[in-house]
Amino acid sequence: MTFSFKQNSILTLALAFSIFSCAQQAPEKTTPIFKDGEAQIVDAFKDSDKWLRHDLWVETEFDTDGDGEPDRMHVAVTRPEQTETEGLKLPIVYVSSPYFAGVAGDAPGTMWNVEHELGDIGEDRFHPEVTRRGQRPIISNSHIRKWVPRGYIVVHSSSPGTGLSDGAPTIGGKNESLAPKTVIDWLCGRAKGYTERNGNEEVKAFWSTGKIGMTGTSYNGTIPLAAATTGVKGLEAIIPIAPNTSYYHYYRSNGLVRSPGGYLGEDIDVLYDFVHSGDEDKRAHNNKVVRDTEMMDGIDRQTGDLNAFWSGRDYLNQMDHMKAALLMSHGFNDWNVMPEHSYRIYKAAKEKGLPTQIYYHQLGHGGPPPTSMMNRWFTKYLHGIDNGIEKEKNKAYIVREHDDRLQPTAYLDYPNPDAREVTLNITPGGMTTGGLTLNESIETGETLVDDVSISGSELAKATNSKHRLLYVTPKLTGDLHISGVSKISITLSSNKSAANLSVWLVSLPWQEGKEVKITDNIITRGWADPKNYKSLTDEEDLVPGKFYTVTFDLQPDDQIIKAGQQIGLMIFSSDQEFTLHPKSGTQLTIALDKTKLTLPIVGGEEAYTKFTN
Repeated sequence: MTFSFKQNSILTLALAFSIFSCAQQAPEKTTPIFKDGEAQIVDAFKDSDKWLRHDLWVETEFDTDGDGEPDRMHVAVTRPEQTETEGLKLPIVYVSSPYFAGVAGDAPGTMWNVEHELGDIGEDRFHPEVTRRGQRPIISNSHIRKWVPRGYIVVHSSSPGTGLSDGAPTIGGKNESLAPKTVIDWLCGRAKGYTERNGNEEVKAFWSTGKIGMTGTSYNGTIPLAAATTGVKGLEAIIPIAPNTSYYHYYRSNGLVRSPGGYLGEDIDVLYDFVHSGDEDKRAHNNKVVRDTEMMDGIDRQTGDLNAFWSGRDYLNQMDHMKAALLMSHGFNDWNVMPEHSYRIYKAAKEKGLPTQIYYHQLGHGGPPPTSMMNRWFTKYLHGIDNGIEKEKNKAYIVREHDDRLQPTAYLDYPNPDAREVTLNITPGGMTTGGLTLNESIETGETLVDDVSISGSELAKATNSKHRLLYVTPKLTGDLHISGVSKISITLSSNKSAANLSVWLVSLPWQEGKEVKITDNIITRGWADPKNYKSLTDEEDLVPGKFYTVTFDLQPDDQIIKAGQQIGLMIFSSDQEFTLHPKSGTQLTIALDKTKLTLPIVGGEEAYTKFTN
């Protein structure tokens, strides 16, 4: 069949018109929207009924449950439908946790008994079992409503030995770093994922841009740091919230066996039992190898000393390969995971030259940064939008004492660059109120008698007590700003071979009532074992009557002490809320002339002198 020129022209025009019409009718592809440096909520991403939710297992290179097969991690994905219908690729907000499938109850006897003498281990404790909960394909619903509408895919995974993930929980062991690393490798096309725990049908993350950010609170905030220390490619930014960055710092303090606030008697093996929600058939093996061998050989509740077991569970020791940008978040009055955890990592990351910011509020455990801060961080490092966040001159955002948690004040850095160390000496009268002064102290001693039945707050309120020594500044005539790490150096003797040592920095007069905030009374705290006065790795029994100098840091803080208050240094022995509970009667004698408190004060000695005269 042949066509004339005229016929060919008509066909060509018809085809061109058809192509033009299709192009005109083709719907526009959905893409993320950005404004003022932040990812905006996109209408097409908002409808949760259209989100695609599915799960899979990512295969690791380790076997920690002893079954001879590589452990596989259970992973759940929540993504906009456009990643399927329009071929849209998006970055990922990734959250991993040991808590998603449930935890053990707090039956009597699950914690270590703290009612015993120092150096003893106490009674055997009860080991609870976790009743696993949860169903496929949804591991968790956390974070999805915040990030999916803004153009992110949210991924969850259960950590080793929890939920439907293989392996054993190790509470800070290597597998808890390598597991999220492998999930990130899968998101970047470098590891294999499967539709079933024991299956061979592969799943590809074809919808991933290979740009991943991690966040989470507490243990869930620890795992982003753990992943980042591996240096895994694709993990661009992490936002840890109240992360536990060292299990030694969590369960010990300067050589002292010390519980996290609110969990008297908890130790690392207790947390292991608490989260061990994995395969019931693998639990006996995991218990024997991890809890009853590795942990029992390493935790050393008799001395509280630092050893290889604890050093291997400190992420500060593992930061050499870390490349991810860091936005750290914490509460200054978090007495569970204390604020030193975030500060030590922030400081090290800054020294490495990594992009860093830190957000602190004045409340307790948890509390993320404002969504806008997190949004700008992820927008920059996951979407690649040049919003200038890494160039901001202010690196610290601190919520002032009576401000809304979502309205932080910007500072150049933390600690405040204008803070200077001011060293104060103590003067006699500690059973009532001795003094804190810039002047030299006299050569004398004062003695306290340990009695753990009296709480720290009761001791701070007491006008007279033989169970603590209290030294105070003059009444402040103006607001005094403390920013950074306070230090204490105490020279003491004990009438026994072992003693607890506790220090509270308080704001007086002590206030009570429904409207009182913790910042109205507690400034910061610290604890130490005098037997470790030389080293955290080796202790020696105290010789009764012999004096030893114990020097240690208190918890980081940033607080404005109001005019009319006094700063009080309270020294006592056993802390009812945190330490072991030996029988009362231990006597500590403090050498006043050799005991010093160093405060980081904005404006330094000039400010201190101005507001105490």
